Amino acid sequence: MSLRLGDIAPDFSADTTQGHINFHEWLGTSWGLLFSHPADFTPVCTTELGRTALLKGEFEKRNVKVIAVSVDDLESHNRWVPDINEVNNTEVNFPIIADENRHVATLYDMIHPNASEKATVRSVFIIGPDKKIKLTLTYPASTGRNFNEILRVIDSLQLTADYQVATPADWKEGEDVIVTPAVPNDQLEGKFPKGVTFVKPYLRVTPQPNK
Repeated sequence: MSLRLGDIAPDFSADTTQGHINFHEWLGTSWGLLFSHPADFTPVCTTELGRTALLKGEFEKRNVKVIAVSVDDLESHNRWVPDINEVNNTEVNFPIIADENRHVATLYDMIHPNASEKATVRSVFIIGPDKKIKLTLTYPASTGRNFNEILRVIDSLQLTADYQVATPADWKEGEDVIVTPAVPNDQLEGKFPKGVTFVKPYLRVTPQPNK
């Protein structure tokens, strides 16, 4: 059964390139980014995991723990990591789950038989500190992920978790945001001291509250 937004992210225990973990315990109070790659020693994946390592500082400042998974075993992961480091001029600094028995892939519905009977699709799960799934993305095996978009979404999710706002189309960090309909007009001044502009009675915008 596929997971939906708001569902609790399934817990699991697994061996990784950084030791054995219990997923929920490993996450702690952090946000989480769990993403799958179809197989080790594949070209697109090599660029993706390298890009993830290069963005270590960006994830850390957002309090996001990153973890990858594929259906290859730990020995394969450990042989592949030096290639990732060399190609991307970096050091892989996050765990890669060994999932040769497909336990995690099955829990998170990462294998789509009509696309591939044995390889995981490029799934992305962003998980909040409450262990609930906040976002899912699924890419075909041939298309590398846009990590700038993933960071943008995390910024939006974290902003809306702390304030009663939503983010408009193509929003980027620092731009105006939308006041959610749940906030009545008589509370706007107290909640949004920077001011609110009425574009339409139902569309109210305000400067990003935490900037």
